[in-house]
Amino acid sequence: MANHILVLGGTRSGKTALAERLALRDSASPAYLATAEALDDEMIERVSAHQRAREGRFATIEEPLELPQALFAAAQAHDVILVDCLTLWITNLLSMERDVAEEVDLLVEVLENITDTQVILVSNEVGLGIVPDNALARTFRDLTGAAHQELAGICEHVYFVVAGLPMVVKGKTPKL
Repeated sequence: MANHILVLGGTRSGKTALAERLALRDSASPAYLATAEALDDEMIERVSAHQRAREGRFATIEEPLELPQALFAAAQAHDVILVDCLTLWITNLLSMERDVAEEVDLLVEVLENITDTQVILVSNEVGLGIVPDNALARTFRDLTGAAHQELAGICEHVYFVVAGLPMVVKGKTPKL
């Protein structure tokens, strides 16, 4: 199996910056598989800013729903793929009333079969706060937590990022 990595952290914790450094450390031309959809003015600006920041350093692939299929296809052409982010992907699946657990199982199956490409998965840790006050938010938290557990089980390295610093949950300290 390839040396897959799961990078977890809170909002603005530095998890994407860490994932980008890891990808660029291990590849001259990594792919950036983005799951965000720019559906309002703020997201349009955020997506544009992210694209400008990584311009020329990553091949960008945008796929909000069919992540396992896009990941498999990208693995045919890239040695490192950064997926940012799983929580947006899960949000997209929920909004389309897709079976998140089934989709995560498919993602795990694809990752287990990608052996020549390193995949770096970025996701927000959403289980550290208070219990959400509505059923949809609790469902989202539960599905995301279950996905993280399943993915952490197959990744060689798992990092939790706090204030830009990676804490090793599984594997070795990253050499940057």
